[in-house]
Amino acid sequence: MPELLKGGNTTVGAAPLTVELRSAGDPVDLSALLVGADGRVRSDADLVFYNQPTVESGAVRHLAADAGAPERIAVDPGALPADVDRVVLVASCDPDDLSRTFRTVADVEVRGVQDGAGPADPVVFRQPPLVDGERAVLLMELYRRGDGWKLRAIGQGYAEGLAGLATDFGIDVSEPESPADTAPEPTPAPAPASTPTPTSLVKPPLGKVSLDKGGQVAISLDKQDRELVVTVTLEWDGGSDQRRRRGADLDLYALFVPAPKVQRGGSEAPGTIVKTGLAKKPPEKVGKDDKGPKADVVYYKNLGSLKQAPYIQLDGDSKAPGRETVRIVRPDQQGFVLLCAYSALSNGFGSFKSFGAQVVVDDGRGSNVTVPLFENTKTRYWVAIALVDFTSPDGAAIHHIEAYSGRMTERRPVLHPDGTIEMNAGPVEFKGRD
Repeated sequence: MPELLKGGNTTVGAAPLTVELRSAGDPVDLSALLVGADGRVRSDADLVFYNQPTVESGAVRHLAADAGAPERIAVDPGALPADVDRVVLVASCDPDDLSRTFRTVADVEVRGVQDGAGPADPVVFRQPPLVDGERAVLLMELYRRGDGWKLRAIGQGYAEGLAGLATDFGIDVSEPESPADTAPEPTPAPAPASTPTPTSLVKPPLGKVSLDKGGQVAISLDKQDRELVVTVTLEWDGGSDQRRRRGADLDLYALFVPAPKVQRGGSEAPGTIVKTGLAKKPPEKVGKDDKGPKADVVYYKNLGSLKQAPYIQLDGDSKAPGRETVRIVRPDQQGFVLLCAYSALSNGFGSFKSFGAQVVVDDGRGSNVTVPLFENTKTRYWVAIALVDFTSPDGAAIHHIEAYSGRMTERRPVLHPDGTIEMNAGPVEFKGRD
């Protein structure tokens, strides 16, 4: 396995090459620049990244991370035009969060695998730690050498991030427009027809996404955005005429951990189902209200508030098939929010799935995530459907949970300060027993 040190190089063939980025800690993005012999791009179209995933008819492609592989750049050297001298691979922190640097990123590694090579024979470069506030780094470049191609490890950091790095290579990068920038002027002068549109580094919204069982996705958001409203809706249609006649009354519960109460560094990831969470907290910190009726929860008996803590509010109690909606503001004050549904005993023994139940999370900015149910489970009165993790460095991570209470138990789920979830551990909920 060829492993390059900083400045080292190795010869590769002309076959297609895929370079993948791996790291630990805060997530980073992978992109590529097509550069000429003069060290500059030919145009803004030569930046390949999440907003511009392919150039030169697919000769260079950005491949998003998925369940099978991390983020990748695929290059077909033989399909590159002669005026492209090299392809430079770049890792960068989220351009929407200027506080993020490579200090919080560890074990940055790039692996280049060429078609025809075995999986055990990649070219590897392990980036030395970046501790001086760098927000982007030139990792590696694929460059022409005579009639062939070589890979070189670079490892040069940039404090200005992807925007500054791209500008140095000749990319015109746009900044987000302020209201003053977009306000019409009394006598606007027409822009020249040939004026190019600057490249935007603002991450696009997700669009409409439906999670697979156990899946997760992240909505990119600014934690300081006071205008942001995340809407979470429990939808159900009753499933059948017979169930609708019985009422099919589901209730949405939003269990939450405010940001100041979040506990980090646990052995289990947020969203993990645990048998007991008490062991995760020192005994002196286990209070009598951690699991009882006064635990942090918004539901039909405690609608919450958007004007003050918890900055989470339920719109009311729907007693017929339809929807119940929770609104969440002040993302800087949020830690974890667990969305649960309760099925009253009077609904009978049908599963939540048979009621057509699902949760939909919408940020009002173009990201809409549906969290469906997949199991036909009877005699269960509680289901934890989705966890929204506002501690995620990507913004807000939405996890598909679908964990059910034990048979015939009315005990509510519990959300622990580290984001783990314990079923059958909260107070008994029996609607109508007051």
